[in-house]
This record gives sequence, C-alpha cells and structure tokens, in this order.
Amino acid sequence: MVTVGIDSGSQNTKAIVLKDGKIVAKAMALTDFDANEAAVKVYETVLADAGVQTDEVAAVVSTGVGRNGVKFAKDNISEISSAARGTRFVNPNANTIIDLGAEGSRVIILKPDGTIASFAGNDKCAAGAGAFVETVARILQVTPEEMGSLAMKHTREVAMNAQCVVFAESEVISLIHRKTAKEDIAHAIHKGIATRIASMVRGAGIAESIALIGGPGNNSGLVQAVKDVLVKEIAVPEAPEYISALGAALYAAEIV
Repeated sequence: MVTVGIDSGSQNTKAIVLKDGKIVAKAMALTDFDANEAAVKVYETVLADAGVQTDEVAAVVSTGVGRNGVKFAKDNISEISSAARGTRFVNPNANTIIDLGAEGSRVIILKPDGTIASFAGNDKCAAGAGAFVETVARILQVTPEEMGSLAMKHTREVAMNAQCVVFAESEVISLIHRKTAKEDIAHAIHKGIATRIASMVRGAGIAESIALIGGPGNNSGLVQAVKDVLVKEIAVPEAPEYISALGAALYAAEIV
C-alpha cells in the first residue's frame, strides 16, 4: 500500500511517500503564498522520485499550518498528532518531543502507548526557531546553515535579552557596533532560543527520552545549546524536517 503525507509549513512544504511501511521518497518546496500550489508541486515531485503513479496512492493526508489548504488531501491531521506518530515510528522510546519550526515551537509529552499526554507551545513573537536564526544570520552576513557551526566556535558568553525577532535585530546590531565577535553573537542567539525551549519542556512536566524534530534540528549549534541548557541527551532523527510529513503518511495508512 502507498500513502503520502504532506506537511504544509509556514516556510516549506514537505512530502513523504510510504510504501508498505517503508519510506521510499521525500521532497520539499517553498510554501510561498499558495499552500495548495506548493503541495501539488511537492506531491508531483515526490511521486516521480518514488516511481509511483497517482492511481497507486491509497490516500494523501496533510498536516501543518496550511493543512486545510491542501485541497486534494483525503484528510488532515494536527501538527501535534503527526509529530507524535512520526517520532514514535523512528524512535519508539521517545517520551518527550521538541518540535521546532520556522515560526513556532512546541513540546509534546507522550504516554507509554504513544498517545499524547500533554503539549505546550510558544507564540510567534517568541519564535524560538528557524525564522529567528535566519534573521540573525542575515544581519551577520552568513547563511543560516553556517550559524550552527559559527556558534560552536564562540569564546565568551554574551547575554541576549530579546525574545522577539524585531527587538533581537536591534540588540544584534548593537552587539556588532560594540565589535562583538560573530561567533559569540551566534552562540548567544542559540542559547536564548534553547532557554525558551527548555522552559517549555520543564513546563510540560517530563524531560526523559527526548527527541528533537523539525528543520532546526539540522542546526548543530542549536541542538547542542538545547542539550547544554537542559543537561539532557537529545536524539535527532535523520531528516528531522520530514518527521511530521511521515506522521501524516502513517495516519493515511490507518484510514484507508
């Protein structure tokens, strides 16, 4: 049986093809202004990569902030449910999920059977994830991909008080004018994000068997900062940005 999960995020749309319980293809495209158009594009790409025809697909399920805009999906599932399903599929021992996105983050606590016990999220102003890092990277004139390795080279601690992206920009510019090293600024940004994530984790109540998913999971500096602040080991699955799309594909298999 073939199912497809589509994660329509605020920045990127991801898709996964699941065939008889195995991932056979994944693809990503910018969401831009039209969630359905982005979903169609990534759907066509992922099916071509998998060598699958549309009539072979048993069901398509969408998730993410734009899930209701994916018109050809058979059903949709919340970001929390898709994250839980996808994470448990790749990490059966995970009890606490840190789900980081471009504009928001959430912490999900699972029961032993994998169902959701509780969850907590931040607001967009406290962004705590991808968009925050990208904004600062632009100011520092480096790529977002370079921010993690840059942060790992810091030589001193620099306090960052701003939780809002707008105020953080002003604070970063002030640090640059004071000749603060880029490495130290990058580390301060990552530590600030990690501190807010850790607060959500502690507030949710459980911090054992932690898995971190979402695109920012590819940022080694951010992952290390979260580990340092929580003083916990954190498992990051391969291709963490696709875990919610995987969860949607798994749900699609359940409803066929």
